[in-house]
Amino acid sequence: MSAPAIPRQIHDIERPDPALMTYYLLVCLLTGPLFPIFIIPSYFRYHTLRYRFDDDGISMRWGILFRREIHLTYTRIQDIHLTSNLIERWLGLAKIQVQTASGTSSAEMTIEGIKEYELVRDFVYSKMRGHARAPGAPAPVRAAGDAGDTGDVAAALHEAAGQLRALREELAQRRSRGV
Repeated sequence: MSAPAIPRQIHDIERPDPALMTYYLLVCLLTGPLFPIFIIPSYFRYHTLRYRFDDDGISMRWGILFRREIHLTYTRIQDIHLTSNLIERWLGLAKIQVQTASGTSSAEMTIEGIKEYELVRDFVYSKMRGHARAPGAPAPVRAAGDAGDTGDVAAALHEAAGQLRALREELAQRRSRGV
């Protein structure tokens, strides 16, 4: 009964924009005589690159000989960066670098070849923060220390303090009785 939480414009993104192949071509041309060596893997990467945005997370896959697939849930995402060089800006592209709490400092996933990069970045950011929920969906469970639950934390701390007081009084009574 709940409406889809993913905007249609983002849900429909499955392949990179054709401008990405233009970008690959221009970058490979800069390598001079090594052009054939670099354009072949870039060509196959472009033609096999697929994205999927669903309610759980983001999936990205590519490759012919060596198939690679990455799936990140929104809860694992720690940070999102947009980067673009001069050629990418000229073509209207940017790279969305998605980082997790893994042991490396590099991005776990780099979404490239999308012209709606700001929309995708804002959507992923809102999903990782738990703000983009379907209407009627339950609110996310908050960890202690999150904003908005100070009343619950204060009540739990007050209860724990009362229990500690009661334990101290009981221990003092046992000591006075010599037990």
